[in-house]
Amino acid sequence: MFDTVLVANRGEIAVRVIRTLRALGVRSVAVFSDADAGARHVREADTAVRIGPPPAAESYLSVERLLEAAARTGAQAVHPGYGFLAENAGFARACEDAGLVFIGPSASAIELMGDKIRAKETVQAAGVPVVPGSSGSGLTDAQLAEAAREIGLPVLLKPSAGGGGKGMRLTRVESALLDEIAAARREARASFGDDTLLVERWIDRPRHIEIQVLADAHGHVIHLGERECSLQRRHQKIIEEAPSVLLDEKTRAAMGEAAVQAARSCGYRGAGTVEFIVPGGDPSAYYFMEMNTRLQVEHPVTELITGLDLVEWQLRIAAGEHLPYAQEDIRLDGHAIEARICAEDPSRGFLPSGGTVLALHEPQGDGVRTDSGLSEGTEVGSLYDPMLSKVIAHGPDRATALRRLRAALSGTVTLGVQTNAGFLRRLLAHPAVVEGDLDTGLVEREIDALVDQSVPDEVYEAAAAVRQAALEPGGGGWTDPFSVPSGWRLGSAPAPVRHWLRIPGLDPVEYVARGAHTVEPDRVTVTLDGIRHPFHRAGDWLGRDGDAWHVRDHDPVAAALIGAARSGADSLTAPMPGTVTVVKVAVGDEVTAGQSLLVVEAMKMEHVISAPHAGTVVELDVTPGSTVAMDQVLAVVDPHELPDHGPSAEEPPPPAAPPGATETGPLGDSSAPEKPPQTSSAPEKSPAPQTSSAPEEVAP
Repeated sequence: MFDTVLVANRGEIAVRVIRTLRALGVRSVAVFSDADAGARHVREADTAVRIGPPPAAESYLSVERLLEAAARTGAQAVHPGYGFLAENAGFARACEDAGLVFIGPSASAIELMGDKIRAKETVQAAGVPVVPGSSGSGLTDAQLAEAAREIGLPVLLKPSAGGGGKGMRLTRVESALLDEIAAARREARASFGDDTLLVERWIDRPRHIEIQVLADAHGHVIHLGERECSLQRRHQKIIEEAPSVLLDEKTRAAMGEAAVQAARSCGYRGAGTVEFIVPGGDPSAYYFMEMNTRLQVEHPVTELITGLDLVEWQLRIAAGEHLPYAQEDIRLDGHAIEARICAEDPSRGFLPSGGTVLALHEPQGDGVRTDSGLSEGTEVGSLYDPMLSKVIAHGPDRATALRRLRAALSGTVTLGVQTNAGFLRRLLAHPAVVEGDLDTGLVEREIDALVDQSVPDEVYEAAAAVRQAALEPGGGGWTDPFSVPSGWRLGSAPAPVRHWLRIPGLDPVEYVARGAHTVEPDRVTVTLDGIRHPFHRAGDWLGRDGDAWHVRDHDPVAAALIGAARSGADSLTAPMPGTVTVVKVAVGDEVTAGQSLLVVEAMKMEHVISAPHAGTVVELDVTPGSTVAMDQVLAVVDPHELPDHGPSAEEPPPPAAPPGATETGPLGDSSAPEKPPQTSSAPEKSPAPQTSSAPEEVAP
């Protein structure tokens, strides 16, 4: 076994690897960028080395700096985690050239399985069934389109060089083929530096099932059963479980043997995953999709049902040990389910979020495990992957594991950063999920029912209670009642105190507290209509059952003044914290409705900011490379005036809001603030900027 191992990653996976290193008595070396100087993985490692500024290209993706860190600390081996350089053959080869053990497969195996076209050809030759699709590399757009026609639409366009859903395009209409191929190439080039594509037959209502394999350096390969990963959003896994309710023992054994043959075909070593797509109506008709030559995000569910520590076996195999298990030694005990907690806001179309973790509670014990890189005070920015942690539950059966995971998500508190924990809890309670009737399109079909954009009255009640408590006179002597804006009146009952409150993405609300309250520094409890509602609290944040609300004060007078200063103009604001990567216009440019003006990138996702209407760009506050906060004004477009008699053929009406959009637009929030109330108690609403409805994913 090694004495010292450098962990070439960050966040929860670095913490996870460090935990096993500590258990084995191996010294751990963490690496960090300036953005992660105070991160949890840095604090938990035995030693840590700064490797550069925040951008990943200058730190976590810098092979030179990682090798320098390993040399300075005397590391004998490098664990790449997952993401970043975990499947980079050049990094594996560079480690070997530097005399370091790369804890993973050989560079040649990474190269072979990292090329989806070669991988399919290799495993097919080994007798593993593959999805019908195009053959050969370097196909032109026309050849890809012709292959799609021969296969028969719908088809799936996929980058050959990478995975994770980036660059994948489902195409159902022949007239859109060439445009979709061009778009898929752009995304593949941005994500992987390689725009080679393949095309595959689309399998309707598919299930995504993967097999975990372990292979030592002496030719012995076994599988550890399957994981069901069919609950996905935009081709990204969000819930994984083991075993799958779809497979019987015969199919499990057959798929497991196919995965073993796929691993043998490339001379695999270490822990890896062979992914299959399975028609829901016929699980015996499974097809190889790809092989992930690294540890998977969802590996804990396999650990919980097998009792094996996969990171430990990665280390032991890399150190040259023989696997002591035969296939018949592997037993699956109970059921495990994992939920990925990500920094994203479901109520705002799952846009990436960010901020400082103000309050944190992560459940552990009683069949529940949380793998996390968070701690209170952690700054969640827009530079890295949005996944923050994973909550995993294990039970003797699937129903128990589901109940335990839902309860664990209800008890998960991450205030200061918006997450998807509440959304995942609702997903796990969906009847189809409870029954195990899964497919990769289920989440998208049911998204409206799973994302509740309304705010319960008790949230505003709790926020008002916090503000009401702040108005109460403090101890230490007499307080002039006229100096405290509490509603106190001489000789009369206190007047109701009205609070203007606003949740990002929604209209301001004028609210008068009407229930009973108990306010503490970290909690607030309100009783409304006879029902008690407890909330976690941190500053202006309130949390309950995995959901969180950032309830701010709103000043209608100030908003009206700012709105008057920009009368007749529409402000386009940043939908999330990120970096402006493209600016396509300049002040004075005439733009059309829906025209792409800017691109903002955050957490591997690219968001196009479009003109809400035809007009003139009268203000542009950013340049390429600008770092922006959520709701920061990016540009202002002054609309073209319509003739008095209304829209005409020459001047078409502005585009209608997309389905599901609120009156304030698809982002639900405009930086042109509201006017103060006049005859009604609710402020008037102004239009909001539009973004593309499906953010595009780009490289880390």
